[in-house]
Amino acid sequence: QVQLVESGGGLVQPGGSLTLSCATSGFSLDDYGIAWFRQAQGKAPEGLPCISSDGDSTYYVDSVKGRFTIFRDKAKRTVHLQMNSLKAADTAVYYCATSASNCRSGGYVYWGQGTPVTVSS
Repeated sequence: QVQLVESGGGLVQPGGSLTLSCATSGFSLDDYGIAWFRQAQGKAPEGLPCISSDGDSTYYVDSVKGRFTIFRDKAKRTVHLQMNSLKAADTAVYYCATSASNCRSGGYVYWGQGTPVTVSS
C-alpha cells in the first residue's frame, strides 16, 4: 500500500535551517510528483514546493522561494525539503503528499501524518 512518512521536524531558532524527509513506499517516484504542504494552527493547508515524477522540474510558492529546496533520493524513495532562513511564520505541521497531476493543480490523494516544525527563539 502507498505510504508516506515525514520526519525531521523540531524546534529551530529564527534564521536557522532544517531538513525534512518524506520516506515513501508502495509506489515509484516515477509515478507521482511529490509535494510538501504545511498547516499552521487555525489555517488551511498551504502548498509549498512540488517535484515532478521525473525529478527534473520543481515548483515553489513565493512565500518559500529562495529559502526552501525540494529534492529527492530516488534510490531511497525519499523526498527532502531543505528549509533555510526560517521565520516564525514557518511554524506549522509539514506534510508530504503524492501529486497524481504531476505538480499540476489537485490530485493530492495520499498524505503522510506530518512532522511539526516550530521556529522560535
